[in-house]
Amino acid sequence: MTGEAAAETGWAKINLALHVRRRRADGYHDIETIFAFADFGDILSVRGADDVTLAIGGPFGAGLPADENNLVMRAARALAGAYGVGAGAALTLDKRLPVASGIGGGSADAAAALRLLNRFWGIDADETALCAIAAALGADVPACVRSRTQRGDGVGEQLCTLADGDVRGKAVLLVNPGVPLATGPVFAAWEGIDKGALADGPPLAAALAGRNDLEAPAVSLCPVIGAVLGALDQRGAALTRMSGSGATCFALFDAAADADAARAEIAAAYPGWWAAAGRLR
Repeated sequence: MTGEAAAETGWAKINLALHVRRRRADGYHDIETIFAFADFGDILSVRGADDVTLAIGGPFGAGLPADENNLVMRAARALAGAYGVGAGAALTLDKRLPVASGIGGGSADAAAALRLLNRFWGIDADETALCAIAAALGADVPACVRSRTQRGDGVGEQLCTLADGDVRGKAVLLVNPGVPLATGPVFAAWEGIDKGALADGPPLAAALAGRNDLEAPAVSLCPVIGAVLGALDQRGAALTRMSGSGATCFALFDAAADADAARAEIAAAYPGWWAAAGRLR
């Protein structure tokens, strides 16, 4: 039996730091990263249906495939297959986050689908089981299933929850210049030099001592990212950095009013850019 109509958020993912350690023989890269999540994102809703379907709307929904190539549909099929679910689900994705932007996007939406349909179909799988399914969908999907502050190793799938008292509730501003940037070319442009390990300890302190090794190659491919970082650097943030493989950049502030003011200033100065402020959850 399925549940009542329900919704789940695909929380925006932020890499507070991202160290690329080596390129592996299988073509992937070993990384060390600190995942954090903003308190806003895409919204996925569901209602009962005879089959599994997906409709997409929202400010960034145009042109996205709603077929079996979409990670939301792949997540739904994988969950149904793992637990022998024969029921349907009419899914609707309100796409509020920019596409191909380094903040989770499809991974966060797939994770939201797993959490949402786990409840809707009455499966009651635990988080470990959902993460096992998520791992086959993409390197960031298990982290997005958890959607809390955590360290990621390997390709990002080896997760360790972090005590996050120094970052939880921190004001955050995300800014994207409106240019999609695929992950593959950014990793391919990485210079291949291991600049050292990510520090242990509290996530904010480790992030401040760390870096994003994909920032330079991303800027080389998409120079406007440098302009975004420059605009954020002028706003007095505690930490400014690119997230993931870009092109979205973030700034952490001590006060929500400062993040809101920075968002308003950047929106006025750069009307073509996307900007959203909130807190780390």
